[in-house]
Amino acid sequence: MKKVTMFYFPSCPYCQAALRWTDELKAEYPEFSKVEVEMIDERKNPALADQYDYYHVPTYYIDGVKVHEGAASREIVEGVYRRAAG
Repeated sequence: MKKVTMFYFPSCPYCQAALRWTDELKAEYPEFSKVEVEMIDERKNPALADQYDYYHVPTYYIDGVKVHEGAASREIVEGVYRRAAG
């Protein structure tokens, strides 16, 4: 399994959708619950967020490699978790 890092901020509607899809996918695919996920609120952790190359949230990294940035679909979120679950 690979580690997922997700940058978000709570008031972002795209982030809220991605988080909702994450919950749905974890219920549908229990193996996704085993994926380690670091959730970083970019407004609470600006110094950490500045160390990464992205402009829009939600942004996903798998083992430090950016795999998606910006508005996501359920399929994109599922793809992130599939790649991380290996």
